Amino acid sequence: MFNSIRGRLSEKRADSICVETGGVEWELSVPARSLDDFGKLDEEVRVFTWLHHYEDGMRLFGFPSAQERSVFHELMKVEGIGPKQALRILSGITPADLDAALGSDDLAALQRVPGVGPKLAQKMLLALKGRLVLSSDRDAGPGKAQGEWTDVVRALCDMGFDRKAVERRVGALAEDLPPGPERERELFRRALLDLSSGGA
Repeated sequence: MFNSIRGRLSEKRADSICVETGGVEWELSVPARSLDDFGKLDEEVRVFTWLHHYEDGMRLFGFPSAQERSVFHELMKVEGIGPKQALRILSGITPADLDAALGSDDLAALQRVPGVGPKLAQKMLLALKGRLVLSSDRDAGPGKAQGEWTDVVRALCDMGFDRKAVERRVGALAEDLPPGPERERELFRRALLDLSSGGA
């Protein structure tokens, strides 16, 4: 429904911010760790959003980048993690540090995050290892797949392919594709065929 809100940063609280735009002030729940990433009060800010509609009302969540919102979405795919818990996790660890902990099977680092015990840490490791799509990943393949081809990478990761393998193949294949309106679709098709046949 909403992708982002752009307006004046009117207030910062412990775990939320307010953004005024078009005469309306929006309150958004945000990761406490990310408060400084939204900039200074009274400056213009763009906040990437996710709307949670539940039985008794609605709650708007905000993130300083589309990448952090994507990690929030991935966290909610883990059994036992809802929106509030996902936000709490992102308040305790950066997306990059989370990805590093998952990549190295570092259960101890995951358990240091507030609200994450041994069982939940194990679930996170099983569900999320190799699945987070971070634009700052140094292992992205040729062509910087995380920039232009984020949607292709995310779609393939959602199908269960390893993220780093997806990034390598998408980056390599993108270099050989001619420009045109069907380029993204053709890239997805070729990468899917390659990965399905065991290409890396």
